[in-house]
Amino acid sequence: MDSPLALYRRYRPETFAEVIGQEHVTEPLRAALAGNRVNHAYLFSGPRGCGKTTSARILARALNCEQAPIADPCGECESCRDLSRNGPGSIDVIEIDAASHGGVDDARDLREKAFFAPVKSRYKVYIIDEAHMVTTQGFNALLKLVEEPPPHLRFIFATTEPEKVIPTIRSRTHHYPFRLIPPRLLTSYLTELCEREGVSIEPAALPLVVRAGAGSARDTLSVLDQLLGGAGPAGVTYDLASGLLGYTPDTLLDDVVSAFASGDGSAVFGVVDKVIETGQDPRRFTEDLLRRLRDLVILSAVPDAAASGLLDVSGDQADRLVAQANAFGRAELTRAADLVATGLTDMRGATAPRLLLELICARILLPAADHSTEGVMARLDRLERRISISGTTSAEAAPAVAPVVPAQDRPAPSRAERAAPERVDERPAAAAPAIQLQVVQPPAPQQPAPAPTQQPAQQPAQQPVEQPVEQPVEQPVQPTPPPAQRPEPAASQPPAPAPAAGGGSGGNGGSGLTLVDIRRLWPSVIDRVKGVKRVTWIHLTQNSQVVAFDNNVISLGFQADGPRRSFESGGHADIVQQAVIDEIGATVRIDAIIDPAAQPGGTPPPAPAAPPAQAAPAQPAAGSPEPAGDAPPWAVPGDAAPAAPAEPTPRRPRMADIQAREDEYAAAPPEDPDAHVDLDDAEVDAESSAELLARELGAQVIEEIPRGG
Repeated sequence: MDSPLALYRRYRPETFAEVIGQEHVTEPLRAALAGNRVNHAYLFSGPRGCGKTTSARILARALNCEQAPIADPCGECESCRDLSRNGPGSIDVIEIDAASHGGVDDARDLREKAFFAPVKSRYKVYIIDEAHMVTTQGFNALLKLVEEPPPHLRFIFATTEPEKVIPTIRSRTHHYPFRLIPPRLLTSYLTELCEREGVSIEPAALPLVVRAGAGSARDTLSVLDQLLGGAGPAGVTYDLASGLLGYTPDTLLDDVVSAFASGDGSAVFGVVDKVIETGQDPRRFTEDLLRRLRDLVILSAVPDAAASGLLDVSGDQADRLVAQANAFGRAELTRAADLVATGLTDMRGATAPRLLLELICARILLPAADHSTEGVMARLDRLERRISISGTTSAEAAPAVAPVVPAQDRPAPSRAERAAPERVDERPAAAAPAIQLQVVQPPAPQQPAPAPTQQPAQQPAQQPVEQPVEQPVEQPVQPTPPPAQRPEPAASQPPAPAPAAGGGSGGNGGSGLTLVDIRRLWPSVIDRVKGVKRVTWIHLTQNSQVVAFDNNVISLGFQADGPRRSFESGGHADIVQQAVIDEIGATVRIDAIIDPAAQPGGTPPPAPAAPPAQAAPAQPAAGSPEPAGDAPPWAVPGDAAPAAPAEPTPRRPRMADIQAREDEYAAAPPEDPDAHVDLDDAEVDAESSAELLARELGAQVIEEIPRGG
């Protein structure tokens, strides 16, 4: 029993109506045949396997059909039967392969035989396939015959490279360019052929067959014929198609794309190792990965691309692609596709394709190392996704954050730049009277209080002691709020961001962040600060703790006033603020306060309870002017309860022992703000312990008195 013909031969079209994907060519040819306006020479050009030679045979059948002029051959006359799919052929239709008959001698032989009349047909038709292989001398030998042929002669040239046909021949022909067949049309055509053959095929395998055919009908049918020949009882499955055609399985592509979205380098390089260990071609894997990223880019721009037919994927694969596209940012996805496309170009002719593939994966995983616009946008996408984890549902509902280069990518600020925020804070203080506070131990209640203009002496325990300072008499002194509620000067306070759509809760200006979110992301902020300045990192890990977050202000609690002063004067707040912007993506302000309940390096403290009435410091009533030349009473006695304050009590009172040492800190000489600007590990090691304690913690080392001294 003879084996059947190849699939592309069994289903070769016999009429122009059966030719798929070439309506722009077949319709004009049918109109010319029906109107008897056929030219003496035609040039069919286009990619291989798109129907050039088949259309030339159909044209020859229609020309010699007994019912001509007719658009399609009848298929019943002798000429149509001879030129049918399984016919013996006609002596008046001559096919010449120019790849082996393109010389001058072959052209002369054709010219001598062309003048003889056809044997039994109306026209003698010459179909010259691969016409670009005819030499220049051969074309010149045919030029006169093609220009002025006998009435019974017709020429049809078929070529994949029409530019190689000499212009004098092209100018004497009607040129019809053929195109590749669209994938969607090929998919439906293959489904119909499988139904005729009685073999089932999985929908997920059809795109692989169409992709292997690359738009060529003949190549696609050859691939399908191979799969039908090796199909089992289950028909053509996806595993069979991917294995025979050498494509990467969807499971590997899903794994590597998910690893890219989560930044998991271990999983990414694990997939690369699996590709190499299973014997797959790294170039083919890179090409498949680029095609997957292309699908994700389309889905990110057109969410319903799979449903509308823009992507030719199955239903379950479309759901996976939608989930993967949502895990990426649009800019980060485009950057990854650009890197893979560039790497695929570099892989051509490379001797180490695995190394290039791993370098591509490393670049995709490290957007911070990319200083181009695509790298910055990819980092912004990651920040937006992190903000959405903190409570914002979309990038549009998140507060607008200007593109900020991460701290590790910026040059270190100079001494003047670090001290600039402190000078801005000092400008409003120059216009207001200077207020100095000094807290002393309360004296015995029986000693009388002196006049306000004299040197302050012992006062009753119910009234705090005041320290006179030099200030203008005509300017009333406003009471200074406690450190936990001290407002920033107007010149240095950033404008509050406009609330986003949907609004935010917790009084944070619509950012959606809460104290719980800040504490959860705070370890990442500390790690980023560690790479910028070690002294700031020491303050965050050993001296302070996040105790409150309200109105985009992060309050850092210090147990003692010395570390708090060192933190404020050393420019550390700006470093922490920039780290929060780089890591969390929220514009906040850092406020250092004294909080005895803070546990540096420990667990977060519980929610603060209402402070007891006896621990609240006494404050003057709102609107009551201070006596001229006197400082506002701010000292809080440790033993007696003060009078009821007119303003709200602070949330966190100071400890009695801290207040007792305030006079020592006030009497100490002011610290130099620039002393902390360039402090690093080397300077910390070089300084003596006494100088470090005095500068960073405000402590004073008492010299040891030897025995007997």
